[in-house]
Amino acid sequence: MIIRRLTPANRWLEPLLAFLVIAAIAYDIWFIVAIGYVPQPFFYESQDTWMDWFNTALYAHQGGAYEDWRTVYLPLSFDVLKLLTLGQCYESEQFEARACDVMAITSMHVIFLANIVLTFFVFRKVDRSTAVWRTIAMSLGLPLTYALERGNLLLLTYTFLLLAYGPLVKSARVRWLFSGLAINMKIYLVGAIFAQLLKHRWRWFEGSLVATVLVYLGSYAWLGDGSPFQIVRNLVDYSSLEITSPLDAWYAATYVPLTQILELSDFPIISTLGSDVIENFVWGLPLVTHLVQATILCAALATWISPSKVPTHRAIMLSIGLALITTETGGYTQLLLLPFVFMERWRGVGRKWAIVAAYILCIPADIHLQTLGTFVRDSFVSGREVYADYDIALGHFLRPGLFMSIPFALSLVTIREVLLDVRANGLRWRCGPMLTA
Repeated sequence: MIIRRLTPANRWLEPLLAFLVIAAIAYDIWFIVAIGYVPQPFFYESQDTWMDWFNTALYAHQGGAYEDWRTVYLPLSFDVLKLLTLGQCYESEQFEARACDVMAITSMHVIFLANIVLTFFVFRKVDRSTAVWRTIAMSLGLPLTYALERGNLLLLTYTFLLLAYGPLVKSARVRWLFSGLAINMKIYLVGAIFAQLLKHRWRWFEGSLVATVLVYLGSYAWLGDGSPFQIVRNLVDYSSLEITSPLDAWYAATYVPLTQILELSDFPIISTLGSDVIENFVWGLPLVTHLVQATILCAALATWISPSKVPTHRAIMLSIGLALITTETGGYTQLLLLPFVFMERWRGVGRKWAIVAAYILCIPADIHLQTLGTFVRDSFVSGREVYADYDIALGHFLRPGLFMSIPFALSLVTIREVLLDVRANGLRWRCGPMLTA
């Protein structure tokens, strides 16, 4: 167990940031009760609560996920939902299933509560002094509560990820299995396996890769659908989709949606900013993304050169960060990166920046800049029609930048630490003692 003393600044700053998360979620609950729908920055369609779970379950029971729905989910997602939902509720359509399938609603909330407990034990194992505050941020923060509101399988992916790469499970083979399960839930987590190569953990890499393949083959055989050809085809189709609606940038992890909206659509704020500013955004935002990607790759090279100087959790974080900022997967996928940020020590400018940015990203609230209009919508949580406000908010512009700044800052920390090590000890191609935090 690692026990650390709090610095004077950290004695009040992390509790304050955790309190802001609590205050924001309390406001959201009040808003739901008083106004009747889930407010921004949560999903804009008030009738669609939990529907990621029920949409996927419909195809799990009826089939056609890869040919009709053109999903990029691997077969394991559908196999899991066959077990966690009631098949007789899906004989018609998914909205009727939501009113019928008590097992589905119960299972997603049990997983959510289990994740809170698991998060606390992971953070307490890493650093008892900050465990409560960081657990509050992760458990009540925007990424996890957004995933719950959507009913997204990220809830279960998060569970597998913590068990695979957190400090709780001792058996390497069991950790390999959880790693394979996590990748088969969200394929872009495959980078976490290759992070093991940067640490020269060859056996870990091989074991995780074998587990991933075996989980895929077993789930594919059980479902009877989801061949590699189908998945690759659907991934290509998905990556070619153009984004033109402001709603597509509602909660994004990157600037890809905003860049395409500014370039291809009549975004209301364009007239306010002016064409010159828009042109600077269109070429400047991708440049920022490429700069972050290049910095992460340099940090990966530094990790390979001096693996004993880089904690395993950071190597995993950088690999996941590279995947998430390269392909837009939605803001709530930050859930898969932030736990590894909260495993960092409160020391140095780069680490402190990353931790504070992680807290801010967890605050489930927004600052509204310009209205898009008020519309009559059906709300699932209140069971009635509501007047829903749609606004351009600061988070649309701020969250992707804050998110990308985290792997950027920790990449710079990694490069600096390795350069200092090389300057002091020279190049060492043999790996020293491995860090597992």
